[in-house]
Amino acid sequence: MALKNKYVVFAVLGLAVASGAAWWFQSPGRSSRPDAAAPQGKNAPQGPAKPVMVEATAVRQMALRDDAEAVGSLRSRRSVVLRPEISGRITQLNFSDGQRVRRGQVLVQLDDQLPRAQVQQSRAELSIARANHKRNQELVAQGFISQRSVEESAANLEVAEAKLALAEATAQRLRIVAPFDGIAGIRGVNVGDYLKDGADIVNVEDLDAVYVDFRLPERLQNKVKTGQTARVTFDALPGVQYSAVVLAINPQIDADGRSIAVRGCIDNRRLQLRPGMFARVTAVFGERHDASVVPEEAIVPDGAAPYVLRVVQGKDDGSQIAQRTPVRLGARTPGFVEVVEGLAPGDVVVTAGQQRLQRDGTPVRVVELGQAPADRAANGSGAAPQPAASAAAVASPAAAASVARPAPVPDLPGANPCLGLASTAAQPVATRGGSAS
Repeated sequence: MALKNKYVVFAVLGLAVASGAAWWFQSPGRSSRPDAAAPQGKNAPQGPAKPVMVEATAVRQMALRDDAEAVGSLRSRRSVVLRPEISGRITQLNFSDGQRVRRGQVLVQLDDQLPRAQVQQSRAELSIARANHKRNQELVAQGFISQRSVEESAANLEVAEAKLALAEATAQRLRIVAPFDGIAGIRGVNVGDYLKDGADIVNVEDLDAVYVDFRLPERLQNKVKTGQTARVTFDALPGVQYSAVVLAINPQIDADGRSIAVRGCIDNRRLQLRPGMFARVTAVFGERHDASVVPEEAIVPDGAAPYVLRVVQGKDDGSQIAQRTPVRLGARTPGFVEVVEGLAPGDVVVTAGQQRLQRDGTPVRVVELGQAPADRAANGSGAAPQPAASAAAVASPAAAASVARPAPVPDLPGANPCLGLASTAAQPVATRGGSAS
């Protein structure tokens, strides 16, 4: 029994010794570290940190526009629908569909036989009243009649004059004239038709200048001003671009869409634009030809304080480090963003590899864009390559935009009709013979 217990004790001790030896030889830091005898601790010599491979580009200057895009529709500068004020039968139509008409031109003549007869009757009565009044004035001077008779004849003369004016006004209302220069639309009446008062006859459109009405977000109310320009394109006219001048801004903000209504004017003396057309408007608030821009991927968002990693010279000759630089951003264009503060033209910023730069001052090595891995390895032993910031790379989005951008329509000689709209709108327009709406 004692011999059996002895064997059990030896077996347990053997397992313990084998387990300890196995743990000792497999412990990390002893089996895998060839220089285990090297000195440890804070006083151990530290080698230079290996530079992090990054891609970078230089800050460039390019032309930028501060603008906003919107959609709108066209309206005529002046548009009316001619309607008769009194009922009557059409006797003359003095225009053709689509014809250009002039202000004061008689377009529609209604039957005026009865009003013309009333005018002749009123003129005869006025002649008699004038003669009676003149004779009474002579008789009262000779003392043959009283002053009361003269006063009665004067009153009769005034009544006759009023009757004549009423008859002429009634006859004039049967002549419907063009209230301004424009183009007549398509009429829906013919000679012989009997029209009720207020019936539609034809529309007249002034198309030498057209309005473009569009809306902008309320946050842009301090940017948009009268006199600014806007670029307008149309789906119905591909490849062309018109220039509009901002004429008016609605002082009231739409509570439903939180937007402001803006009206611009376009010179349309070529008559290519029609009221009701769909328009794409780009309102231009400002333009800078020397804006400092960087690629969008160079910006590192950090809440309300974005920053970039600027490549600067290190302490050692030929070394480079990444330095965190806060920036203030401005306008954006496809692929690029304007830097208003924080960078100067020529500064080099990191565009790829920011996630490997955990702390400020990390050594970096700039790799050219598009370089093969074998070339990158070769550059690891040589001097750091220059950042790839060619003009073609910076200008490629602008070049693509210029190719796709429609060609502006050249200005016509003569005065732009949009420039005199303020004075024209202040003048009253007579609509003799009909109402306009």
